[in-house]
Amino acid sequence: MGASPAIDLLKERANLMRESLLKSQTITDNMVGILGSFDHRLSALEAAMRPTQFRFWFMGAVSQVRTHAIRTAHENIDKTLKSSDVILSQFDIIRQAEATILKGPHEDLESYLEAIDLLRKNVQFFTSNKNFRWSDGVLTHANNLLSKAIMKLEDEFRQLLSTFSKPVEPDRLFECLPSSLRPSAESPGQQGEGEKNPSSNSPDQQGKIVETAIYKPPTLIPPRLLPLLHDLAKQTVQAGKQDQCVKIYCEARSSALEQSLRKLGVEKLNKDDVQKMPWEVLEAKIGNWIHYMRIAVKLLFAAEREICDQIFDGINVLKDRCFAEVTSDSVLMLFSFGEAIAKSKRSPEKLFVLLDMYEIMRELQSEIETIFEGKACSEMREAAHSLSRRLAQTAQETFGDFEEAVEKDATKTAVLDGTVHPLTSYVINYVKFLFDYQSTLKQLFQEFEKVGEDSTSQLATVTMRIMQALQSNLDGKSKQYKDPALTHLFLMNNIHYMVRSVRRSEAKDLLGDDWVQRHRRIVQQNANQYKRVAWAKILQALSVQGLNSSGGSGHGGGDGGNSSGVSRATIKERFKSFNMQFEELHQRQSQWTVPDPELRESLRLAVAEVLLPAYRFFIKRFGPLIDNGKNPQKYVKYTADDLDRMLGEFFEGTTWSDQKR
Repeated sequence: MGASPAIDLLKERANLMRESLLKSQTITDNMVGILGSFDHRLSALEAAMRPTQFRFWFMGAVSQVRTHAIRTAHENIDKTLKSSDVILSQFDIIRQAEATILKGPHEDLESYLEAIDLLRKNVQFFTSNKNFRWSDGVLTHANNLLSKAIMKLEDEFRQLLSTFSKPVEPDRLFECLPSSLRPSAESPGQQGEGEKNPSSNSPDQQGKIVETAIYKPPTLIPPRLLPLLHDLAKQTVQAGKQDQCVKIYCEARSSALEQSLRKLGVEKLNKDDVQKMPWEVLEAKIGNWIHYMRIAVKLLFAAEREICDQIFDGINVLKDRCFAEVTSDSVLMLFSFGEAIAKSKRSPEKLFVLLDMYEIMRELQSEIETIFEGKACSEMREAAHSLSRRLAQTAQETFGDFEEAVEKDATKTAVLDGTVHPLTSYVINYVKFLFDYQSTLKQLFQEFEKVGEDSTSQLATVTMRIMQALQSNLDGKSKQYKDPALTHLFLMNNIHYMVRSVRRSEAKDLLGDDWVQRHRRIVQQNANQYKRVAWAKILQALSVQGLNSSGGSGHGGGDGGNSSGVSRATIKERFKSFNMQFEELHQRQSQWTVPDPELRESLRLAVAEVLLPAYRFFIKRFGPLIDNGKNPQKYVKYTADDLDRMLGEFFEGTTWSDQKR
């Protein structure tokens, strides 16, 4: 009794669906055929049930067989209704998905992605239910529609990335840096701290600043777009188009990254390019490169990794691969300059920039390991490690070259006034500046650490060798002077400069008090040798030794003697000899230089302590002989105070023309 209305209902649904599907020409024929088969089955079912219904209505007798037949008929009808509902709903999904897909993903990406998901399930349904008539045609149409949908997704993925993958302007990058590392207004694009000079912060101090500095990676793609790009990438990969997805992503992002670095000033240079550059130009480029490395790793690469991880979240097979391909050319461009410097001709002035470059690679090492994680990025991690080691090796070799150059320096230009030689000041400043790099040097020595030798003792050994090489060279240069007194003055000045510089620097802790005391004694020895060589002859003129036997013992007359039997003529000769020698010494040694005020005053005092008492004694004892004669001022030209005043003019580096004025 209830079966006929159910059959009518099923027929009605089939007719409605058939009419609806007639409106979609692309799948109408296949669907109508399938629905026709349903109609045929339903007609047969109805014909089979009529006798049963008739007998049931009129006979009024309930038998077990008849009840079972009716129950079976109802079950068949329910199954048929459910099956038809499922199939009809699948047809409806195709129709709705097709309408959404034809519109494209741009206006409503979320609905578009839902339509693709439903379409995939539809394909899966018909793939697992191929016993329906005409299901192959429906499946073909659904797959074609799905392919078209994925192509539109690729286009949307490409368009979004292309639109929003723009190079980052340098000013934006500078704003992301800590204020202490931003370039000055006078030198845009350059970092003052990158150009090392004695007045700037030491690398260790800079390291502390960098450790506490806060970097804010720039926004490369608007955050609101990242979930959409993630969904697009995910759908593309699910469709088996992962290579195309990688290609689209890498073309857009790698180009933007390279342009960002080029706008900043990064160049791809080789060894020949570097070798041709004047040192001043190269030094500036190295300072900039250090700055660019920080910006690239801490800002650009870090930001690039962040968006790559978000877009390919959950697609680990592509995440590292895409990041590696996006950054590989930019990393190569940056590292090529470092490699070129490391391979270029070594020279002493390059040591500090090599240490600067090595230091920045050390500073960025942990971040490089983190940012470039994964197997796909292993070559870049290895390239960074290789560059760091090559810089360390070249720096160490340059260190050795410097020691040899100091020892063999054959500069013929002598300092005529005996002052500190340019080589001495250069080497000492070099060594003092090295101690600004103590932590870097110790790390560098660890790269090539010998068994049983720590980095601190290695640094001490190298420093001592350099100082010894300098001292040996100074000994050779001192022999260029014809005046032995100037030889000792030169050595005194230079070794005193070494000692004073070491005592005022961190080198004292490394070289030790023994080194300082030993070289202070060398300074004193040369000061004593100077006094002996320079003043021995003039002091001999003031000596009373030999005067008693140098003349007759007659009394009276112009050349008469005194009671001790000393000839006036002898005394006159002594005064004349003294005056001549002192004036000569004054003229010559006033042009000599003792640049250190304390050492200069100490040396004058040491001379005065010997000269003035002897002169006063000589005048007191023999002056009366001259005073009683003619023109005494011709012989006793100077008082002890005059000599003291004139000694105050020694070692001032006064030129001959200055003296005449």
